[in-house]
Amino acid sequence: MTIRGVIAASDPHTAVAGARMLRRGGNAVDAIVAAKLTAAVTELPLTSLAGGGACVWGSAEKGYQVLDFFAAIPGRGLTTRPALDFAPVAVDFGQTTQIFHIGRGAAAVPGELVGLLELHRRAGRLPLRSVVAPAASWARDGFIVSPQIARIAALILPIAGWSASVSRLFFVDGRFLRAGDRLCNPELGEFLHELGEGDAHTVTAAYWSALVQHFGPAQGGLITARDVETYAPVVREPLDIRFGCYRVLSNPPPSAGGGLIGAGLRIAEGLGLGKEPFLSLAHLRAVAALLATVSDVRQAGYDERLHADPDSIRDLVAGDEILAWMAPARILREDPLGATTHISVIDAEGLAATMTTSNGEGCGYALPGFGIHVNNFLGEDDINPAGFHQAAPGTWMSTMMSPTLLIRAAQPCLALGS
Repeated sequence: MTIRGVIAASDPHTAVAGARMLRRGGNAVDAIVAAKLTAAVTELPLTSLAGGGACVWGSAEKGYQVLDFFAAIPGRGLTTRPALDFAPVAVDFGQTTQIFHIGRGAAAVPGELVGLLELHRRAGRLPLRSVVAPAASWARDGFIVSPQIARIAALILPIAGWSASVSRLFFVDGRFLRAGDRLCNPELGEFLHELGEGDAHTVTAAYWSALVQHFGPAQGGLITARDVETYAPVVREPLDIRFGCYRVLSNPPPSAGGGLIGAGLRIAEGLGLGKEPFLSLAHLRAVAALLATVSDVRQAGYDERLHADPDSIRDLVAGDEILAWMAPARILREDPLGATTHISVIDAEGLAATMTTSNGEGCGYALPGFGIHVNNFLGEDDINPAGFHQAAPGTWMSTMMSPTLLIRAAQPCLALGS
C-alpha cells in the first residue's frame, strides 16, 4: 500500500477525515482543513467554527508560512459601550473551582471559518465539496461521542447548559451527552453542506450577518458590521528558532506561545537539559526550573511586548538575555481544564501543516440556525492580561496556541503543537 502521508489528531473522527483526503490524492492542507472542519462537529467542547486558531504550513520547495486566524477585539464603530451580557460562571473540577466569564459580551470576532477557507484557497488541491463532506456527514447523520469528549464536555456543563441554543448541541433525548451516544447537529450539517455545494462567499456572508444580529450591541454583545467587514486572516513569517540541528518554526507575535517555546528551548540549552538521565531527579529539577523561568518571563511585561515591540521577542529567543532570568525550580499551578485541540499532517510530497484551534470554553450561546457555539475569548483571563474589555476594538488578540514545525536539512520532520 502506498503511504500518502500521516495525520495526528485528538479524536478518531478528526483523523479519519484527514486520512480520507490523503487517500483521495489530497495534500496536507486538504487533510488538515477536512480534519478541522470535522473537529468542529465531533470535538465540540474544544473548538468551533466561531473560534480561532493558527496554522504553520509549507515545504522545502515552497517555504513556510503562518496563517493566523485568531480573534480580534470587537466594537469597531461604536461610540458608547452597550450594556453587556457578560457573567461569571463557576466550573467545578472536583479539587478546585475555576471562574470563567461567558455571555454574548464575551464573544470576540472569530476567525476560524474564514481562516480555514483561506488556507484551502491558498494551498488545497481537492474541491471544497470533498473537503467539507466528512464533517457535513457526521453533523447530519451523527457521530459516536468518545469517552474523552464526554469527559471534557462534562467539565463545562454549566456553560454547555447555559442557554437553550447551546444546550441543543450537547443534549441527547433530554439529557446531557454521554460516551457512546450518537450526537447529531442538523443545523451545522446543513450549513456545511451549503458551504461545500454552494457559493462559499455567500454562505460566509450569511454567517457574518448572523453574528452581528445575535452577538451585536442590541443583544448585549460587541460584534459590529464594521468588525466583520474588516476582519481577515493574516499571513505571517514564522518565528524561526534555532535549536541544535533543527529550525523550530512556531507562531510569532502577537501570539504569545511561540516566543515562550523559544525562550524555553534557549533555557534548555543553557541548562544542558538532556545530559542527565531522563526523569531522574536532576532532570525533573531542570524541567521545573525551565517552566518557572518561562512563567516569570511572561509575568514581567512579555505580553505588552507582543504588540508594542514584537521584534524584541525574536531577539529574546535568539540571544542570551533569557539566561539572566533563570529561576529556581518550583511547582506551578496546573490548569485543570487542560489545553485545546490540535492536528498535524505531513504528506508524502513533503508538505507539512500543523494547526491549533479553540473557542475558549464557549460563551454559552450558539449561533441560531447554524449550530455553532460561539467563543468566549473576551472572558478568558490569560489572553486579557490588562483586564476584560480593555483593549481597543480591532486589536488582534494574543494566544498561547503554538502550532510548530521542526525542520532538518530543509525538510519538515516533525509537526506538533502546544
